[in-house]
Amino acid sequence: MSMQQQIEQRLEAELAPEFLEVQNETHMHNVPPDAESHWKVTVVSPKFEGLMLIKRHRLVNEALREELKQVHALALHTLTPGEWFEKAGKVADSPPCEGGGK
Repeated sequence: MSMQQQIEQRLEAELAPEFLEVQNETHMHNVPPDAESHWKVTVVSPKFEGLMLIKRHRLVNEALREELKQVHALALHTLTPGEWFEKAGKVADSPPCEGGGK
């Protein structure tokens, strides 16, 4: 099973998201071609209602405890359904890689 599939399955099981997008952004970095090390996750879940951003991120990090042992970078966009609606389903693009000459 790929790292992307593992991340998706864990987050589906733990957070029951209304929307989940897991993007492998490893290609944007100077790493070996077969690496799966840089990820961007957008997760919209009612479980985030009333939680500060740090607590939302902690929920995701706890859900992905095992996967994070193999991940170098994880960009998180954690939203409630209302916030997702207000943003019209859009999150910020990841910045370009600053290291490794890419």
